[in-house]
Amino acid sequence: MYLYGASGHAKVIYDSLRESGKAVKGLFDDNPLVKELLGLHVFGKFNIDVIKDDELIISVGINSTRKKIVEKLPKDLKYGIAVHPSAIISQYSSLGKGTVIMHGVIIQSSTKIGEHCIINTSASVDHDCVIEDFVHISPKACLCGGVTVGEGTQVGAGAVIIPGIKVGKWSLIAAGAVVLKDVPDNVMVLGNPGRVIKSINLL
Repeated sequence: MYLYGASGHAKVIYDSLRESGKAVKGLFDDNPLVKELLGLHVFGKFNIDVIKDDELIISVGINSTRKKIVEKLPKDLKYGIAVHPSAIISQYSSLGKGTVIMHGVIIQSSTKIGEHCIINTSASVDHDCVIEDFVHISPKACLCGGVTVGEGTQVGAGAVIIPGIKVGKWSLIAAGAVVLKDVPDNVMVLGNPGRVIKSINLL
């Protein structure tokens, strides 16, 4: 396994992989000044000759950047999944390639997590949720049953989304917000009850 992005987010993914018994052989990063992370070698810019047939995870926390990296890399790359052993994931749920599941996460039955998502520390995703690609569910966020979260959206730390809500693409649910009604694309939601405060462009 290799990681792309030698940042704080990579440190947490490395922990999850190491504690689940998966070896990380090194990282790539576009910053030429970064040479090492937690004792792992940083190879510099992505090099297909280094990775060969191994799997890759994009270890970048910003959703739009993660998507741009995936779009510029070869289409036939193998992407891995990182799941911390403390996470509880229903056997009836599914995880897309490149997705990372951090410490203490709970994912309940019949939930679908898309590709290159981040389900962060102690987040809770209940039954029958649909999380589209490049979404970030932040630490201790709580998604009740039947919630849909559109591509690229971030649900902030400690936010709560009540059952059956649909959240649009590339929106931001602020930390601690309580979402009681559907959210359109490209907006920021703040407060309790959550309300749209402005349009945003996360891409």
